[in-house]
Amino acid sequence: ELLDRLRGWGAKILSTATTVDEALWLEAQGVDAVIAQGLEAGGHRGMFLTEDISTQVGTFALVPQIVQAVKVPVIAAGGIADARGVAAAMALGAAGVQVGTAYMLCPEATTSGLHRAALKSDMARVTALTNLFTGRPARGIVNRLMRELGPISGAPPAFPLATSAIAPLRAKAESQGSSDFSPLWAGQNVSGCRDVRAAELTRALAGIDRTD
Repeated sequence: ELLDRLRGWGAKILSTATTVDEALWLEAQGVDAVIAQGLEAGGHRGMFLTEDISTQVGTFALVPQIVQAVKVPVIAAGGIADARGVAAAMALGAAGVQVGTAYMLCPEATTSGLHRAALKSDMARVTALTNLFTGRPARGIVNRLMRELGPISGAPPAFPLATSAIAPLRAKAESQGSSDFSPLWAGQNVSGCRDVRAAELTRALAGIDRTD
């Protein structure tokens, strides 16, 4: 009923799958397109049929499997940071791509100063899935909290209660200029992060010269 109401307003329904089973489930529910989120993607996992992270695979393994399994358009997400990555996803059958991490240094992004500094540093080369900050698996840059507790732990309260549980420690650390206890969401490929306007980055991802 909710989907019908949204379509009545002229909306298209796009939803994330992290496995072939999830893609088939979404197609059965009538989505207009499936976003295939690979293991490399930053931020929260879009997984919903299982909480077993061992089911998660990389973008360029996942995309062709989902393309073969469903009839709706498939959008590739995860680890795509430049025009070559876009072309590779399209060659595997994707109808489009979804890019997140590469835009996080753009002036239009609301990325915090501490988060921007982390993205520009060598520490951004190492990311991991963690449930420490929200209670659900999400990919971020490894910092002190993740190293000392282990990225996946039984200690955090269930989602979304973990966010408020860590909030006082995070706030204190950030007030002292430290991101040791902050979620630094990022994908595995930060090579495309540039401090340029979003429009310029979008043209580069599309392989369009600025003079065009």
